[in-house]
Amino acid sequence: MNFLAHIYLSGEDPELTIGNFIADSVKGKAYLQYPDGVQKGIMLHRKIDSYTDSHPIVKKSVSRLFPKYSHYSTVIVDILYDHFLAANWKEYSNTPLEEYISSFYTLLQEYYEILPKRIQNFMPYMIKDNWLLSYASIQGIGTILYQMNRRTKNRSKMNFAVIELEKYYDDFGKEFRSFFEELELYTKNEIRLL
Repeated sequence: MNFLAHIYLSGEDPELTIGNFIADSVKGKAYLQYPDGVQKGIMLHRKIDSYTDSHPIVKKSVSRLFPKYSHYSTVIVDILYDHFLAANWKEYSNTPLEEYISSFYTLLQEYYEILPKRIQNFMPYMIKDNWLLSYASIQGIGTILYQMNRRTKNRSKMNFAVIELEKYYDDFGKEFRSFFEELELYTKNEIRLL
């Protein structure tokens, strides 16, 4: 799962949300330097990623892309699934997407001092270009994939994955819905255990 899903799956807990958001930038046992709630968010993120990577529905989505994008396929599917979450946001939340995202950006600014350097560096661009809201449109996803491809020095060619998104839109959408329903249940249970 990508940024929006991790944030959403954290529920209403600010520290859990921050931890879940920053987890990819916190390696190994470095999570122990954070406040308890943030630590739990980091651990939750790792559990979500592990569950996602091993899930048969996700593997089906990944296999559709694998011949063309190889090991980058999992990253692409994470981004595509965030698109379906954003595009169908009203099915998952009563808070309008713009308002939800704005609240998250405010939360990020409140916790700025404890954010890893990497996130402090990209945060202004994330907010200015409103990455999370851009997930809701195919054009926005195209931009995100283009930026990701540039970060791989054009090796991934993931900027072209919009073609597969449009071609298999209904298939990816059905897979996302089925998987996300299971992921929500899994995550709620894991939060109770933290």
